[in-house]
Amino acid sequence: MLRFDDPFSYSAAVQTINVEILPTSRGAFHGELTQVRMDRLWMQRFRLNLPQVSAGALSSDRKVFSFLSDSSSGKVRHCGLDVSSGDILVTGFDAYHVRSEADLRLASLSLPADEFPVACKAIVGHEISEAQNRCLVRPSPALMSRLSQLHKAIGQLAHDTPDILELPEVARALEQHTIHLLVRCLAEGVSRKGSKGFYRHDAIIAQFEEFLAAHPDQPLYITEICGALGVSERTLRACCEERLGMGPIRYLTLRRMHLVRRALLRGDPSSETVTTIVTDHGFWELGRFSVAYRSLFGETPSQTLRRPARYSSLPFIEAAEATLIGRSS
Repeated sequence: MLRFDDPFSYSAAVQTINVEILPTSRGAFHGELTQVRMDRLWMQRFRLNLPQVSAGALSSDRKVFSFLSDSSSGKVRHCGLDVSSGDILVTGFDAYHVRSEADLRLASLSLPADEFPVACKAIVGHEISEAQNRCLVRPSPALMSRLSQLHKAIGQLAHDTPDILELPEVARALEQHTIHLLVRCLAEGVSRKGSKGFYRHDAIIAQFEEFLAAHPDQPLYITEICGALGVSERTLRACCEERLGMGPIRYLTLRRMHLVRRALLRGDPSSETVTTIVTDHGFWELGRFSVAYRSLFGETPSQTLRRPARYSSLPFIEAAEATLIGRSS
């Protein structure tokens, strides 16, 4: 199990998605991440203590499925769909947007995209329709319970006795059993999809995130974003409220606040100043910014800048990969 005390390193360690995690409330960030990589099946177990919004792009070469790993998990909304305990979230190869309450507990499974239909035909005799992309599937409680308990047991093995999972016969048996349960859950479950308006908003918010990704370290403003996307501010606001739980201006401000914090944590106090870093990210009213920053992060910008530098992303990625079970040599 990996433990993190900042969202930047946590984001860098997540598999199958290039994600940006933005906590939305004050408090010390704490995240746990367990990863198990078998031959074809990859598994992850997430726990985040703070409410947050996450946005990113999913890998196009793997099919990803997620579910709440504990009924006491904070509520989750993915791309405008409320995820309940007992649901399996089926994601497409496009933008990823999640907002959750405090104490998120999530489990995920992924398979190579070209092997998933092969597994479906072998197990249930037919492929699962691509129309089920970006939907929620509600399996029978019995099947879902078996899948959830197996996922938890494998995660516990990875934490307590990882050597067992390195035994080829054990890993193969667990992988086959998990894939079999997953496919049955999806094939026999009842699916719920969004409306036509849902998919239109999906396309707009995907363009919005692409625009943000193309300008990762620049201050962005709502007028230029709406102009680039060809949508009205009202439409963009509706999409963001539905997907992110806040309007675009608040989301941009939150995102820039976290970008400032990352820059301060990586900055050199002997050669950089708070004023330079803050204004480079589009904040001009320094007094108001300092109040908002302290309210969100619990310390002043100057205190953050004076912290020892320790946030280069490479060590976090290496640390994450070093814990993968059954990693290829």
